[in-house]
Amino acid sequence: MDRGEQGLLKTEPVAEEGEDAVAMLSAPETLTEEEQEELRRELTKVEEEIQTLSQVLAAKEKHLAEIKRKLGITSLQEFKQNIAKGWQDVTATNAYKKTSETLSQAGQKASAAFSSVGSVITKKLEDVKLQAFSHSFRNSPTFKSFEEKVENLKSKVGGAKPAGGDFGEVLNSTANATSTTTTEPPPEQTTESP
Repeated sequence: MDRGEQGLLKTEPVAEEGEDAVAMLSAPETLTEEEQEELRRELTKVEEEIQTLSQVLAAKEKHLAEIKRKLGITSLQEFKQNIAKGWQDVTATNAYKKTSETLSQAGQKASAAFSSVGSVITKKLEDVKLQAFSHSFRNSPTFKSFEEKVENLKSKVGGAKPAGGDFGEVLNSTANATSTTTTEPPPEQTTESP
């Protein structure tokens, strides 16, 4: 290995971010005239290599742009592909999968809760609608007219108004009586043997 290559392999302290780089530069090592000349040649060589690499990179980027143009690949298409690839990478992670499973379970539980709440609300609304219908039906002119005719008929047929109250009360008591009545078995017939 020649001395120039050794210089590339040497490790020297590099100023860290936040360190005082000026302090490092102000305390140069004591080098011989020959060592300084060697370092100057090495510096020139590294600068030329950097320039050459920059030119090669620029040429490669120009060639890449030309190929993309010929293929019809636009910057927007590349951006979309990068986003899709990034999303695919994210969805492949364990963290995403666990989060997705957790959210799915939470969604199922919330859906079940909303469903049961919805059933309760639906039942309550049906009860309210039934009560409102019953109330509006009893207060309708048709029902009142029918009730008056039945009362008139009852008074003509039976005389005085029964103690049961108005027609609505009679209907309610009849409905309650039929729902609570138990059926009695028919009396047994005994057959006498000769």
